[in-house]
Amino acid sequence: QVQLVESGGGLVQAGDSLRLSCAASGRALSRYTMAWFRQAPGKEREFVAAITWYGGSTYYADSNKGRFTISRDYAQNTVYLQMNSLTPEDTAVYYCAAKSGPYYTSPSQYNYWGQGTQVTVSS
Repeated sequence: QVQLVESGGGLVQAGDSLRLSCAASGRALSRYTMAWFRQAPGKEREFVAAITWYGGSTYYADSNKGRFTISRDYAQNTVYLQMNSLTPEDTAVYYCAAKSGPYYTSPSQYNYWGQGTQVTVSS
């Protein structure tokens, strides 16, 4: 079992930056891939970025590559999503997710989810 708790969302203006955190707890975290997804109103949940807990390999959706950075603090069991140059199109609920094994971009492949944190970007 893995428990995930997100934090760091909020209301920002276009061009601002925001850092989301995902505190993870559970056994054998080193076997997991951690990911961020987001879901805007009326849209499907979409992949944002992923990182392997053990090796730290990172993967990004093409739409935010270069603006977003995923990282993890091994000692704190926390995964971060640094978001820069935010636009109103980034407005969504952001979810932290975990799965054992390699990363996938489909949310159906992930077993564990946090409760989500709202990010709103005003123009």
